[in-house]
Amino acid sequence: MESGSVDNSLSSLIMMDEAENPHQFSSITTKLHSNGPTATSVHELLECPVCTNSMYPPIHQCHNGHTLCSTCKTRVNNRCPTCRQELGDIRCLALEKIAESLELPCRYNSLGCPEIFPYYSKLKHESICNFRPYNCPYTGSDCSVVGDIPYLVTHLRDDHRVDMHSGCTFNHRYVKSNPMEVENATWMLTVFHCFGQYFCLHFEAFQIGTAPVYMAFLRFMGDERDARTYGYSLEVGGNGRKLTYEGSPRSIRDSHKKVRDSHDGLIVYRNMALFFSGVDRKELKLRVTGRIWKEQQNPEGGVCIPNLCS
Repeated sequence: MESGSVDNSLSSLIMMDEAENPHQFSSITTKLHSNGPTATSVHELLECPVCTNSMYPPIHQCHNGHTLCSTCKTRVNNRCPTCRQELGDIRCLALEKIAESLELPCRYNSLGCPEIFPYYSKLKHESICNFRPYNCPYTGSDCSVVGDIPYLVTHLRDDHRVDMHSGCTFNHRYVKSNPMEVENATWMLTVFHCFGQYFCLHFEAFQIGTAPVYMAFLRFMGDERDARTYGYSLEVGGNGRKLTYEGSPRSIRDSHKKVRDSHDGLIVYRNMALFFSGVDRKELKLRVTGRIWKEQQNPEGGVCIPNLCS
C-alpha cells in the first residue's frame, strides 16, 4: 500500500473514532502525528513490544495506551511491560480497526514472494508461502537452522558432514552390530543430486507397536508440488528374497517424524532384515538399492511416464 493511501485511511479512522474513544487513540495519535502516518510507522505500531511479532485481535492495552499481543499478555503477569501498570482487560479497538484497513507485502518479500494481502489474511498466507524458508532436514540431532535450498545443501555438507552423491541410482549398505539391542537408531543422512535437484535418503530403526522395524524413505528438497513430479524405488533383499517399494518422495516441508509416522517408505521388520543379512542373524548387513526418476506427462494419453536418469 502506498504512503498516501495509508495517510487517508488512518485519517478517516481517527476522525471517525477518536472522539468516541479518546483513551484508546491517545498513544496511537501521538506516535502517528509525530512524523506523519506512514506504512513503516503503522507497522511499528502493530509490533508487539514483547515478542516483536505482528499483533492480531484481540490486541490488548493498558490504561496508558501501551499495547501488546494476546499471547504475551499471559506472559507478563498482567503488568504492562512499558509502564508496569496493571493491564486489565482493555481491547485496543482503534488499532484493530487500523490493521483491518491495511494491505501489506508478505514477510518473505525479500525471498521472492510478490503477494500483497489484507493485514488479517497475511499471517495465514505466510504459514504456507512457497517462499518461506525450509527447516534443516538432518535427523541425527535437533537442528534449528532454516534457509533456502542452496544454503541448506551447504549447511548439510559443511556442518553435518552428510554423504553427498551425484546421480539418480544408489546402492547403500547399512551395518549394525547387536541389532537385537537396537530399538531406535538413525543412520547418517545421504543427499543425492540429480535432475538439478536434491534428495535426502533416510534409514532408521524404530517400532511399529511392539514390532521393531527398519525403514528407508526419500525426501525432496523443495515444495510438495515439485516433489510430486518425481518418483523413486527402493529394494532390499538377500537369500533369494527381496522387498520393493515405489512412490513419490515427500517434501522436506513435511517433517521427518511426520513422514516416518505415516510409514510412507520401505519398511522391513527386524526378523526379515536379519534373514536378509545372513545365516548367523547376529549382525545387520542390509543393502538398499534404488533409483530416482522424473515423471513426464504423456501428451497423448495424459499418463505420467518415467524419464530415467542416464
